[in-house]
Amino acid sequence: MVVLAASICTKGGKAVVSRQFRDMTKGRIESLLASFPKLIPTGTQHTSVEPPTCATSTNLWRTSNPPHYNKASNILQDIETLHLFARVVSDLCRSAEQREISKHAFELLGAFDEIVSLGYREQVNLAQIRNVLEMESHEEKIQEIIARNKEAEAKEELKRRAKQLEMQRREQQRRTAAGGPSEAATWRRCVRLRPVPQRYDTPVPPLPARVPAASSVRAPAFKGSGMKLGARRYVTPGTPAVSNTPEPVAPPAPRTTAAACPLVHVVIRETITAEMVRDGGLNNLELKGDMNLQISDPDLSKLRIALAPAAVNFGPELQFKQHPKVDKFAANRDRVVALKDPTKGFPVGQPLAVLKWRYAGKDETYVPLSINCWPTPSNDGTCEVNIEYELENEGVTLHDVVISIPLPDGSYPTVSSHTGEWALNPSVHALDWNIPVINADDRSGSMEFSVGGDDPGAFFPVKVAFIGEGSIAGVHLASVTKVGSEEDVVYSEDATLQIENYTVV
Repeated sequence: MVVLAASICTKGGKAVVSRQFRDMTKGRIESLLASFPKLIPTGTQHTSVEPPTCATSTNLWRTSNPPHYNKASNILQDIETLHLFARVVSDLCRSAEQREISKHAFELLGAFDEIVSLGYREQVNLAQIRNVLEMESHEEKIQEIIARNKEAEAKEELKRRAKQLEMQRREQQRRTAAGGPSEAATWRRCVRLRPVPQRYDTPVPPLPARVPAASSVRAPAFKGSGMKLGARRYVTPGTPAVSNTPEPVAPPAPRTTAAACPLVHVVIRETITAEMVRDGGLNNLELKGDMNLQISDPDLSKLRIALAPAAVNFGPELQFKQHPKVDKFAANRDRVVALKDPTKGFPVGQPLAVLKWRYAGKDETYVPLSINCWPTPSNDGTCEVNIEYELENEGVTLHDVVISIPLPDGSYPTVSSHTGEWALNPSVHALDWNIPVINADDRSGSMEFSVGGDDPGAFFPVKVAFIGEGSIAGVHLASVTKVGSEEDVVYSEDATLQIENYTVV
């Protein structure tokens, strides 16, 4: 049977809420509902009443013998549909009063659309209708949490500023009590009313600026970056000329010297793979590195590169591998990169991998950044998570560090304290903790948050990503000299660190 409309009306037949599933005019619906109470005699029970033009079902029971109906009959389907309508109304409204029905009219209409679609009953139950009406949104919850945390941070910032202003006010009061002038008095003494001129005078042009003597003008010192200089220093000869004319004179530009454009460049690159255990220790640690040499001047092709002593002693586990034409390191001597044949030179105009190294082991003292994550279950079904980091190798500087902590399904964190910044990653349902820089001056930080769930294993594995500056193995240049003359050569050096996999399991 097609359902034309579902309505809730008063005893007098006035519609409170009505939802039409077929094209019907408002006047027709109102006439049917107005005649509906007249068809039900007082003190009787009915399942349906039939006016001349339409059959109208009610939620009143008719005294009948159940075996007379089978499960496929229309009357059983109508009774089941009426039961679902009645349960939805009682579930959404606390009472059957007209005021309560009108208050929840929007929710009732939405529930009616879930029960009947285009006049036909949908195969749904009360639990499914409740889930649809809740309309939970993952993105909405994330935005609510972000807004709530921003509001908390704003309140903390206001408290801090209010405290700072209060301290300044007290300091000013102490100064005033000690006999010093207050800010208001100082401001009043400084402000003076300037008289308004009675006539207009042509402004006098300013005199030309005096040019200082030649002895007082110095050429600006050149400051280079990204290079290291040897013992020999290059000085630009000559003294810049200075004009004595009254016109302004721009300072002379510094001349380009050999120090400004190093002709020997060394690139040191390392990659690290680490899998740390949450209770301490390592499952594996692998470090790979290489050093590339690039020379742009043929006169500097015959070189000897001396490496600085490493701050961290890896021992024999750190294995070096030289280019076939490069001499191997001598035992118990300084590490020097030089060709086996001193009469030949390195290639010019193209980079050459002169040295490679590798370490594989389980010594956690060689890890550049340690992560400590402590989830503590509470008795109320939540977890208090404390996570902290610390830089273990002061020879490297880490940039754009992201520590990603997984979250239990369907739960969202409330952050109480943190270093740096944090954000929710909805694609993997994780909390991303962002730290711009970690170095020897700012080597540690922590975060604390609470989240629903009581399984500590749900917060692992913790994944870490960063870009490093420096060398974990401590490979750095000490000097670059020419073979034969032992003359120091100006060089530049870049050392970078990247990760392939860095996790805490």
